Amino acid sequence: MIRTVGRLQRDGYVRTQPYRSVFLTDKGKRLAEASRQRHDIVVGFLRCLGVPEAIAQADAEGIEHHVSPETLAAFRRYVVRH
Repeated sequence: MIRTVGRLQRDGYVRTQPYRSVFLTDKGKRLAEASRQRHDIVVGFLRCLGVPEAIAQADAEGIEHHVSPETLAAFRRYVVRH
């Protein structure tokens, strides 16, 4: 975990203070929001197909990390239409 936080800090996504929590930077907040939107699109697409909520949430955890921007855009268009 320390190595991961160090990498996130080095890359500008978080800042830390001794004996305090880890805080997202503006860059980290943008990445978190993009990740949340990506997850929501995949879940929405799966739900449109009739996948139960709990399963859609679990499946989205894997799919969202591997789906291309083009496929994600197609998912978004499908969800908006349905």
